[in-house]
Order: sequence, then structure tokens, then C-alpha cells
Amino acid sequence: MNINNLPSLAQSTLSALTFFIRQAPPRLKLKTSDLPFIVGSGNAYNTGKIIFADIPHILANESNFKKKLVSYKDLIKKKIITQAIIISASGEKDAIWEIKVAQKHGLKTTLLTCNPKSNGAKVADNVIIYQKIAEPQTYNISTYLGMIISRTGESAKNIEKFIKKIKLKQKLKKYSAYSFIVPDEYADITPMLDIKKHELFGPNISIRSFSQGEARHAKFVMPSKKELVISLGENKYFGLKDHRHKIKMPQKYGAALVMALLYYIIGQIQEIKPQYYKKNIAQYCQEGPKAYGKKEAFPVIVE
Repeated sequence: MNINNLPSLAQSTLSALTFFIRQAPPRLKLKTSDLPFIVGSGNAYNTGKIIFADIPHILANESNFKKKLVSYKDLIKKKIITQAIIISASGEKDAIWEIKVAQKHGLKTTLLTCNPKSNGAKVADNVIIYQKIAEPQTYNISTYLGMIISRTGESAKNIEKFIKKIKLKQKLKKYSAYSFIVPDEYADITPMLDIKKHELFGPNISIRSFSQGEARHAKFVMPSKKELVISLGENKYFGLKDHRHKIKMPQKYGAALVMALLYYIIGQIQEIKPQYYKKNIAQYCQEGPKAYGKKEAFPVIVE
């Protein structure tokens, strides 16, 4: 694919929703009677926080999982902790060693992945497979959106219908900085938006995101006319009054709608700004860090 023809994050978000309208993700029914480890890297980690928010668990990532296994060794020995749930769209990279090290500590492993042929799937005790669509490298929309929908049971059709009503593009053009304010119960979405900021804009565009509670802690000491503050619901305090935009949310909604909606808006920002991502992603895939244990470069389009 020609790099200039890569879809934006907004376009890929709509494509993912269209895919899930045709083929809804299976409901996630995973027995967790003990205190499981939930392990993931990047947005897999954040997805884990979202889909397992209603059960007791221990979160870990690629940087601290080994240390946490040692810290909780007594609970593992007493069978209070018996399993590790590893989340990885690719089933590769860190997922492989995470599964193996969990098994060495006597834990039963379950892998949530979109790649049934992955090396992680070959070694995990249990594998839950999700369907996805081809997307540009790093986007990971359909991968984790599907997992979230499988837990929340939200309708992709309703999400798509709501998102298509959002007409913000002309207003977005007036600004060089953007902040998102989300209800407190969706605080775990905000790190996912920060990752998209890094991937799509790097240091070139300011995109910040906070829960209502986080925003109260001195995040807007210096309001600016250059910054548009977009809130899901009411915003009485944050940003300059004439530079706020409130999105009236539906009566009932969940984490999948919040993720898709905000990815869509960030994708519209991507469309109206210089194409930093398109200019750099091919070189990054060639010269950036490789998957652990592999020499080949990442593809620009992940099938």
C-alpha cells in the first residue's frame, strides 16, 4: 500500500465498527475465582484494566511482571493466585516470555489474542481468539475494541450511529492543542489516548486527556485560546469558556463507545494536521525496535 493512502485513525475506527456490526465479538466468559495476574503491554495493559475492572486482580506489564511474581510468591504457593491472563493482539513480543515465566511459577495461563498462529498461542494453556481487520501498524483499534465489546456487550451499530453524528472537524482546525475530559468511570481510557498522541503526533501536537477527577488537580492552571477542551458531558471548570466543546452523551453507554468516539476525534485531528505518522511509520517499522527474538521488520499494515 502507498503510504499516502494509509487510512487515518478515524477511518480505521469506522472500519472496525463496520466489521463488528457484521461479526460481533463473542462474549467474554472467563472464570476468575482467584486473584489473577492481568498482564499486557501498552494498550493491552490498558485494555486489561478496562475489561477486568469489576473483579479483583493484579495488574502487571512487561517491565514489572517478573518482579511481581516474586513479590506475590507466597500467595502463589498458597494457591490464592493460580492463573495469569496475558493480553496481546499479536500473541508475540513480550507475550511469549510472559506466558513461559508465569508457567514456571506454576500458574495456568490464558492468552487473549487476535493471532491463533502466534508463538504465544502455541505455549499458553488456554487461548481466546478475537477477530480483527487489517490496520496500519500501531493503530490496534479492532484488536482491543473487540475485546472491550466482548466484555461490555455494547452494540457496534449503536456506537457507529452515535459517532457519525459528531461534527467537529471545522472547529478542530482552529486549534493547535486539545484536551479530553471523560467521566471518572472511564479514567482507564485516558492512557490509551496518550498512546495515540505519541504514535500519531509525537512532540508536534498537544493532546491531553484526563478524567473529571484528574482534571481538578491543577491540569488547567494555564488555560489557552489555542486549546480546545472536549468533554464527554458537562464541563464547568476546565479550559476557557469560549474554548470548550461538550459532547452530549447517550443515556446508556460504555467503555467501547468512549474509546471509539475519542479515537475517531483524534483521527480527525490527524486528518487536518501535517501527516507526521504517514511520513515516518515506514522508516520506524524498518529501523525501530524489532519483536523479541526476531530479525525481520514490522509490516506497515498488520493483517
